[in-house]
Amino acid sequence: MDINKLTAQFQQDLANAQSLANGFNHSVIEALHVLSAMVGDSSSTVSSLLSQCSTDFAKLRGDIEAQINQLPSLDNPTGDINISQNLLRLLNQTDKLAIDRGDSYLTTELFLLAVIKGNDATTQLLKKHGVNEIQLTTMIENLRGGETVNDQNTETQRDALDKYTTDLTQMAIDGKLDPVIGRDGEIRRAIQVLQRRTKNNPVLIGEP
Repeated sequence: MDINKLTAQFQQDLANAQSLANGFNHSVIEALHVLSAMVGDSSSTVSSLLSQCSTDFAKLRGDIEAQINQLPSLDNPTGDINISQNLLRLLNQTDKLAIDRGDSYLTTELFLLAVIKGNDATTQLLKKHGVNEIQLTTMIENLRGGETVNDQNTETQRDALDKYTTDLTQMAIDGKLDPVIGRDGEIRRAIQVLQRRTKNNPVLIGEP
């Protein structure tokens, strides 16, 4: 597996997984290490997906850590650590999922999808917490919006938008915005300004 085919975020998660495995004196990097690294950032794509489709995200994170603690460790580690055969298989499966979607780079959400499509202990852990392939696939397709990943920094840019901005469109869909009453004229004028090719930034002045 060519690490340069991973997105920048995926590469960072894999590096963090290696550090985690080293810290526990584990002989290989397992899928659990990678998943733990991915959910370690609450604003990451994987954290966002799992928090929406798992029954209890905090409990899931705790169970991931508990399973990592149960992995066998070496008494005299040499410092050399490799990717496990199972993790390599998952990365190859992620590569196939990326090719099917026309992506140039492997993303963390497709790795998560590869995990849930599998049948190992990590798969069973996710399913135990309510994660299922159909729901996860739908959420990933909605997240991507039909776009392909041709930039190695796609996930970093996507995570920055989620972290530092508010999706007003999604809030409106979810019914979380209060209705605007008695401002029909202002709304029509704002729409007209927004439809301009240039100078299309409306400003509302006065009492709210």
